[in-house]
Amino acid sequence: MAKKTAYLGMLIALAFVFSYIESLLPIHFGVPGIKLGLANLVVIVALYAMDIKTACVLSLVRIVLVGFTFGNPANMIYSLAGAILSLLIMILAKRCKAFSVTGVSVLGGVFHNLGQIAVAAVVAETASLFYYLPMLVVAGTLAGIVIGVLASLLIQRLTKAMP
Repeated sequence: MAKKTAYLGMLIALAFVFSYIESLLPIHFGVPGIKLGLANLVVIVALYAMDIKTACVLSLVRIVLVGFTFGNPANMIYSLAGAILSLLIMILAKRCKAFSVTGVSVLGGVFHNLGQIAVAAVVAETASLFYYLPMLVVAGTLAGIVIGVLASLLIQRLTKAMP
């Protein structure tokens, strides 16, 4: 139990640092909210190398820490909506065993964006925000591929060391 707790703490710290690094990158794609999602790399690794509960705790704690440190309550709400939907879809996709790690990551990236745009549409009280959806699907797919390939490589190397 102590070893698993130590790994969880390490993963939370790593996801937090990745979120910070990503906040420093001056990458703007013309659409608000598009980013690579480096912290999701850690969540996917936890989902495969540890267990579902650990991945969920990791994601939640990271979002709250990052929200209070670098963001605001609105950012936290959008992130939570995206993360919850993304995690749910990734868990289902992993369980059905029809998707590779990269496929699960792509679904996670796309549904993360879908969750965020849905909350934004509710908050702004307009469905016009869904016009961003095609661009967000492309961005989520590309980011999901990058994160999924990296996660696959890490999972292969880390599963022997994880509890």
